[in-house]
Amino acid sequence: MTTATAAAVTVPLLDLKAQYATIRSEIEPVVKEVIESQYFIGGPKIGELECMTAGYCQAKYAIGCANGSDAILLALQALGIKAGDAVVCPSYTFFATAGSVHRLGAQPVFVDCDPATYNICPESTRMAFRCHKNIKAIVPVHLFGQACDLDAMLEIGKEHGVPVVEDAAQAIGTEDIHGKRVGSRGAIGTFSYFPSKNLGGFGDGGIITTNDEALAQRMMRLRNHGMEPKYYHAEVGMNSRLDALQAAVLLVKMRHLDAWSAGRQKNAAFYDGSFAAAGAKDSGTPLSAGGLALRYPKAAPKGARHIYNQYTIRVPAEIRDAVRQDLADRKIGTEIYYPVPLHLQECFKHLHYTKGIFPHAEAAARETIALPIYPDLTQEQLDHVARSVVESVRARSTGAVSGQAAGAR
Repeated sequence: MTTATAAAVTVPLLDLKAQYATIRSEIEPVVKEVIESQYFIGGPKIGELECMTAGYCQAKYAIGCANGSDAILLALQALGIKAGDAVVCPSYTFFATAGSVHRLGAQPVFVDCDPATYNICPESTRMAFRCHKNIKAIVPVHLFGQACDLDAMLEIGKEHGVPVVEDAAQAIGTEDIHGKRVGSRGAIGTFSYFPSKNLGGFGDGGIITTNDEALAQRMMRLRNHGMEPKYYHAEVGMNSRLDALQAAVLLVKMRHLDAWSAGRQKNAAFYDGSFAAAGAKDSGTPLSAGGLALRYPKAAPKGARHIYNQYTIRVPAEIRDAVRQDLADRKIGTEIYYPVPLHLQECFKHLHYTKGIFPHAEAAARETIALPIYPDLTQEQLDHVARSVVESVRARSTGAVSGQAAGAR
């Protein structure tokens, strides 16, 4: 690719228009069908999506709701989490995980992440139980499309007699080392249909999975004001119903989901190979170990399936923002997931967490960059991203690895 050609290439972080162009002929008839039916809340499309999702996620039941945040809230409420209880969740994740805990009046108990996968750290989770009383649940997140160490989470939950709620908002179709789909092994699994997800709707939406019939029935009530039968309320629920238009769109998209995930995996493999050829190593190797100052995602373990909701690289904190600017100058979209760990967020200041307590989460917040990974990327775009990242890191990294924070990788 010549310099002039490269200058003409634009690579957004995500291009939903490109995806829509491939399924427009399938989407428009089903949307029209719902509009003409005027059946927007509940109805057969919701039941069909719930049935299909339960099967896809290897769970017995699926319950649609308004969004992924409500999915967590409904799950915790169904499990009896209430004001004064404590719930373990990772600090390095999207806000909704802890925000949903707080909305119930419960206390988030934060833990560190694994420096190679960015998922919840089992040892930090065990430490939380030694330091905090009244922990009533664990909410691990399957971050960026890769399963956390679910065996460890379930073991810890069993040891302490508390349920595990799998936050799988970024991970529909992800499989653990046993080939089990996330959302099928914990007490409850929660998913998001936010448009940027691998399976995204045309607006907000969420769904919950479980193998427990009683929990399924309770969450069905809770999503509809706690009502059953109509106008009778044994408990206070919320208005969190998935609408029929979203269900219709998602039913079409589900037919393409595995192909889209395979496209993301293919693109990730290209990036991996390009970065490795340039001297980079995977995220299992600390930045301080040398070589090109770039770490690409460590591959999922044997038997597992990574769906790459995000493709997250790591560079020294000293050059991270400069690398992002270089990529922006080359018309490449990037994002930081996440710039501030939850334990350092202003709204959780009252929990008295201090800087430095979770070094891996804090280092990840300073050093990571998410690159475009969606399946509609062209080879020209992939080449442009890979080449631009390597050129920027090489140009910016002289002396940058020195002075890495303790615990950073």
